[in-house]
Amino acid sequence: MLIGAHVSTAGGLVEAHRRGVERGCDAIQVFNQSPRMWRPTRWKPDDVAEFLELMKDGPIDSVTIHAVYLINPATKDPEMRRKSADSLIHALRMGDEIRADGVVIHPGSTVGEPHAEALARAGEMFEHALAESDSCRLLLENTAGAGNTLGRSFRELRELLDLAGGHKRIGICLDSCHMLASGFDIRTADKLTEVLDSCGKLVGMRRVRCLHMNDSQAPLGSNRDRHAPPGDGELGPRGCGAFLSEPRFEKLPVLFEGPGVEGKAPAKVDIDRMRELRANGLRSRKRRG
Repeated sequence: MLIGAHVSTAGGLVEAHRRGVERGCDAIQVFNQSPRMWRPTRWKPDDVAEFLELMKDGPIDSVTIHAVYLINPATKDPEMRRKSADSLIHALRMGDEIRADGVVIHPGSTVGEPHAEALARAGEMFEHALAESDSCRLLLENTAGAGNTLGRSFRELRELLDLAGGHKRIGICLDSCHMLASGFDIRTADKLTEVLDSCGKLVGMRRVRCLHMNDSQAPLGSNRDRHAPPGDGELGPRGCGAFLSEPRFEKLPVLFEGPGVEGKAPAKVDIDRMRELRANGLRSRKRRG
């Protein structure tokens, strides 16, 4: 399991890599541009080149891009649809450039439109964006289920994959906070096993390519996306330990997005805590099995 966090790209990719190393990360997640602005940005060629050299030697083994929050693949508004498609394609092309393991995206919202039509529009945009990029994976993140958001269940994620043509480059990113908030009880290893068995049947575990390890301030089934530091929320030490020691998650990047215990972006203390929780989870599984 590649334990890491979301880090800032202020100053460029090399600075993002440095922040990851300082925090003791095996993996990092970055935004490819300001997360709340449409204006696309490009990393400088020398920055990309140096970053790729750094990635060859570790200790960071994985980089993932998170697409901007403004994107809504399900919208039918022509201008919003154009901006969303352009931004998603740009993120995937940046993923190609830095050899990212994937671009994580929220599947979108119906904005009050008919559900089936919104799903079809999202699938169409995913298929189009993949056709306009080379090799970077597109990873649909499960949602907490607030409002009219898409992707709150494995069945819905499966439908989105199918509507995108079942492309081999499309997968999912499982967020632990969102899972709990949307009604999946994953607070023990046994309960997590049951949930992942369902995921495997409906989506296929080979489609799971990235993980977000966020604890939840809000309770089970609340449909509220409120992150807590690992072990400090409703999942607690036991639930987070189970998630971080799940055998089917081995070799995947597992990323904490924050806020951390310091109330800010993830820090080394948060990464150390994740490693501690993983060790505890592994010991618990060994005792049980």
